[in-house]
Amino acid sequence: MNIILPDLPYAKDALAPYISANTLEFHHGKHHKTYVDNANKLLSESDLANDSLESIIKKTAGDPSKIGIFNNVAQVWNHSFYWQCIHPNGGGIPTGAIASKINAVWGSFEKFAEEFKNAGLTQFGSGWAWLVIENDQLKIVKTANADNPIAHGQKPLLTVDVWEHAYYLDYQNRRADYLNVFVEKLINWNFVNICLG
Repeated sequence: MNIILPDLPYAKDALAPYISANTLEFHHGKHHKTYVDNANKLLSESDLANDSLESIIKKTAGDPSKIGIFNNVAQVWNHSFYWQCIHPNGGGIPTGAIASKINAVWGSFEKFAEEFKNAGLTQFGSGWAWLVIENDQLKIVKTANADNPIAHGQKPLLTVDVWEHAYYLDYQNRRADYLNVFVEKLINWNFVNICLG
């Protein structure tokens, strides 16, 4: 299986002014592409070349001898998922099934948003904040570097990338501002509802 860099589901300037075309050019066109290229090279030398990304993540997680494969394949998956989680004219209070599930767990969207943003803000160094399902329960989790909820038996519904390359060109060191904009202006709740099933 040859891993292919997916096209963005919107034009590179569609998320401006919240995420600039310049950021997407580097984030998608350079960083994501590098993970794809590295993953293809590493997989060509392994017995995992015909597995799905999800299967490779599960099979290589926690195996020091396959850390290069895990890091690059997980980052391909993470980024492909992240692009779907954001959308022009997104953000704000969700509708549909996810709205009632969020209210059932956190009591209000505002409380959820506070905890989700805090997870992204307190992820030390590079990583991700996620909304996942585990044992039929919504949870907010965070992962470092390339780590991914799939490796931990969780189903991802939403993620925000807090690696500096996701926001530094637009927000410099103001990760909190990026997270506020992500929640208020960018989350693709339709996609989250699709993931929820």
